[in-house]
Amino acid sequence: MPKLKTHSGSKKRFKLTKTGKIKYFSCNKNHILTKKSSRRKRHLRKTSYVDHSNKAAFKQLLPYA
Repeated sequence: MPKLKTHSGSKKRFKLTKTGKIKYFSCNKNHILTKKSSRRKRHLRKTSYVDHSNKAAFKQLLPYA
């Protein structure tokens, strides 16, 4: 069976944790920050995890992670 290619956009945005969860940073934190509240920006700092229902799709994008 041939080698699978890793999706280059995904490898920059997602990391696999030791427990097997897929971690990513929140979006909407780059520009137009003046109209966003401090509370909203503070909550966007945190990392999030991909839902387990989408995990199979991410395993195809990151086959060797």
